[in-house]
Amino acid sequence: MAVNFSVQTDVVDINTDTPRSADIFFVDSNVWFWLSYPTASHSAIPYQLSDYPKYVNNSLAAGSKIYRSGLSFSELCHRIEKTEHEIYCSYVKTVEPKEYRHNFPAEHLRLFSQVEAAWGLVKSMANSLPITIDDDTTDAALNRFKTEKVDGYDLFMLEAMKNNAVVQIITDDGDFVTVPGIQVFTANRNVISAARNQGKLLSR
Repeated sequence: MAVNFSVQTDVVDINTDTPRSADIFFVDSNVWFWLSYPTASHSAIPYQLSDYPKYVNNSLAAGSKIYRSGLSFSELCHRIEKTEHEIYCSYVKTVEPKEYRHNFPAEHLRLFSQVEAAWGLVKSMANSLPITIDDDTTDAALNRFKTEKVDGYDLFMLEAMKNNAVVQIITDDGDFVTVPGIQVFTANRNVISAARNQGKLLSR
């Protein structure tokens, strides 16, 4: 079933947009995965591997400010481990995720090196957007969850953006279009089509 996005924000097609020096972007975890992990092609769609790294690199070249979240590390680590486990099962033998994590120390060291290299690249490209996850932040995230259709990690990332006056996000995740007051920079054709049909596609 197709997702019926209710677009509450402006959407920018990164394939027709030129980044500017005045832009201040938060980069979502999925984009960091495609940009920093060499084996991301195992699970990615081709445009994700080309369009997002190109736009992020163009943004840096233009002098845009690029931000990341420490929460992205958790998501990045999880996705890399999941991918490495799938590859191991495809080429060696099928094991459960917990077996893969605990019973194969050489694999774990190789996994660690992949995560360390990926996160090192992310840190070299972007500044950290600070967030304190306390009761106030959690309560604000819960309030968002009532009307904004995003997952738990993204609720906290949105709070970090709000607290640091960042309104532009580079992401493939259509959930973010349900968030009023931000601008979604994406190559996701379904999201772009929904935004166009609802009069929310922004050309700068």
